[in-house]
Amino acid sequence: MVRFFRSGNLTSRVFDRQFLSPRPGAAVNTIRQFYENLVPSYTIFDIDCPDYSFRKFTDDGKYLVAFSRNHQDLIVYRPIWLTYSCNEECDSHDLPPKAKRFDSFFKQLYSIPLASSNEYICKDFFLYMESHQFGLFATSTAQSNDSTVTEGAVHGVPSIEKITFYLVRLEDGVILDEKAFCNDFINLAHSIGAYLYEDLLCIVSLRYQTIHIVQIRDSGNLVEVRRIGAFCREDDELFLHSHVQTGYGGSFLPGIKQRLLSYIFRKTWNEVPDQTLRVQHLKKKFYFHFQDYVDLIIWKVQFLDRHHLFIKFGSMDGGVSRSTDQNLAFFAVYNMETTDIVSLYQNSSEELYSLFEQFYDHFHANPQNSSLGKFISSHSNDIHALDQLRAMKNKASSSSQFVKKMMASLPYTCQSQSPSPYFDLSLFRYDEKLISAIDRHRHCTEHPIKFISVRSPNVVRFKIKPGSDSGASDSRAKRISSFLFHPFFPLALSIQQTYMQPTVVNIHFRR
Repeated sequence: MVRFFRSGNLTSRVFDRQFLSPRPGAAVNTIRQFYENLVPSYTIFDIDCPDYSFRKFTDDGKYLVAFSRNHQDLIVYRPIWLTYSCNEECDSHDLPPKAKRFDSFFKQLYSIPLASSNEYICKDFFLYMESHQFGLFATSTAQSNDSTVTEGAVHGVPSIEKITFYLVRLEDGVILDEKAFCNDFINLAHSIGAYLYEDLLCIVSLRYQTIHIVQIRDSGNLVEVRRIGAFCREDDELFLHSHVQTGYGGSFLPGIKQRLLSYIFRKTWNEVPDQTLRVQHLKKKFYFHFQDYVDLIIWKVQFLDRHHLFIKFGSMDGGVSRSTDQNLAFFAVYNMETTDIVSLYQNSSEELYSLFEQFYDHFHANPQNSSLGKFISSHSNDIHALDQLRAMKNKASSSSQFVKKMMASLPYTCQSQSPSPYFDLSLFRYDEKLISAIDRHRHCTEHPIKFISVRSPNVVRFKIKPGSDSGASDSRAKRISSFLFHPFFPLALSIQQTYMQPTVVNIHFRR
């Protein structure tokens, strides 16, 4: 009966669904198996569309977010399904010219100016509330590497004159609130410098080493409720000023750095029970590396829940560079209520890797009512993904380097994976070097990307081909592709960008 239900015929599956009930708790997984038959089967190449930078779909499927090429305007579309009529059998004819337009698939809801003349929208930054009522966008002025050193700023971190976060109501494009950071540096690329969990937003200032906790109220206001950096508790600054002697010219380590050093000291102290050996152990493990610990800076932060932060500390070089695989780094679990560091791991820790392998979904910190987010494939919820990860580990020449490479993805980047069922590794196989659920640009390939059925390994369910239909292009030019999949419709956009050439947008859908 199970084999009959997994028939490749869509009609058979619909009939079988009437008298075969799925196991308790498995209804959604059973329904998602229908996507083996409901696939994007038709492609419109180089569709006539506005020259915008398309960002992503919201995971409720209602909005497609785009930005103007001059990075000044925000444009939001509503996906609509293609409809047209034919006098004869439609399947025997090509689509009419009017159907091959972008506005046959998407309806523009609004276009609003978001950035001023000297500011630009960060096209890689966009977060949305789980209710999909509000969207968070960011603008910034140009980056300056010759910034003057100011009190509290980390030397060597570049400065941006102004960074502004905007809270926009997605339904009608009304700007409800904004929060600005002046002469600061926040990593806006791929939303790395911010993390959204329920109604709490965490923003990391690399320049001033401060974690800003902002609450997004139902009224549409951005309210800063906590700062973690120089001080950990709300009254730390008042307490310090009231107890420090007048005229004291020294300086204190930031509060979060004090917590880090205290944890390392206590952990090193407790490793050796013998009093005589303990002193030598402290000299070797703590005091010898003391300055290295002091020089650590906060790289990235995410929420684990409403009370705990997962903080990555590393060297100054790794904080502003793109590649951080080989840099020494530490991961700390920080309790915001008690202001204590609960646990600490090095980026080569086998214990942390074991947690990463078994409980990766816990790092996502997906809200419980996110119906689609919980079905994103990972090695902790999908046996096929776990097999791939373990195969990669077995092939690695150095276990330590492999662990460091895997740990480079932590903390998790917020809303960085598509919940589309076509990335479900229990349903489809595809070359993850060319396409994956992770929101990143990929090097373009000359050949179509194949999505192969897991149940029938020899059956190609559908293909996605970015670029032009003819495939004629200058092989010497660097081409990159990005893919936007609708969260539940058999609909996807492939966007190919080539240096000094027009952008090519293809629409893949089920006809």
